[in-house]
Amino acid sequence: MSSDTGSWVLTDQPAPGVVRLTLNRPDSFNALSADMMTALSSALEQVATDSQCRVVVLAASGKAYSAGHDLREMRAHPELSFYQDLFAQCSRMMLQLQQLPQPVIAQVQGIATAAGCQLVSMCDLAVAADSARFAVSGIHFGLFCATPSVGLSRNVARKRAMEMLLTGDFIDAATAVQEGLINHAVPAGELESAVLALCHKIIEKPPVAVRMGKALFYQQLEMGIAAAYQLAGQTMACNMMDGDAQEGFQAFIDKRTPRWKA
Repeated sequence: MSSDTGSWVLTDQPAPGVVRLTLNRPDSFNALSADMMTALSSALEQVATDSQCRVVVLAASGKAYSAGHDLREMRAHPELSFYQDLFAQCSRMMLQLQQLPQPVIAQVQGIATAAGCQLVSMCDLAVAADSARFAVSGIHFGLFCATPSVGLSRNVARKRAMEMLLTGDFIDAATAVQEGLINHAVPAGELESAVLALCHKIIEKPPVAVRMGKALFYQQLEMGIAAAYQLAGQTMACNMMDGDAQEGFQAFIDKRTPRWKA
């Protein structure tokens, strides 16, 4: 399967159950222009209803993963209303990643800066080439990366996030692993295979448990601890009513491999 969304975002299926969305504006370092964000939002809407898709990979073409917002586009429209609409559009698109029923894995082959770093932080998992680098660099241009700070501060420690935001300094992939921004850093030549191996591990698990688990994970993070436990307990009870959970427990008792429905 191979198609494209206005050529801004390419869609393909590198393995059964996996849909890969590839940012395809390499000449502009995959800047998140309004058109790029529209194309990505449209692609995410389509994959959300794809019952055959179990994992989404968010990749990019060219040397950069994403350099963030399109500064030329922003400079060409120096109106408050334009900026408000642009950042609202970006926030909606970022939230789509967490609201998607499938886990999303960022496949980062190059630099990810400002809103590009935000994009990585909003994916559920991230694997990067060991040559990739990350920064929230708006401060260099007089702009504090306020919206990228939302995702960044939910991934890395508070003081580390603030240092990145106030200095705009890059961190390398190894540091990004240590800080919790990404899961793994691998040699560039092994990036795709490492991502697909992670996809396969997820696809092996029951789809209902994965979907329910992803939704619960983000909901409980925004709650007080008592409400979080209440929601988590209700989620586990509902999960236990699924046939795959019953099969999993029976397989454990029988000392055999579970046979999932799908």
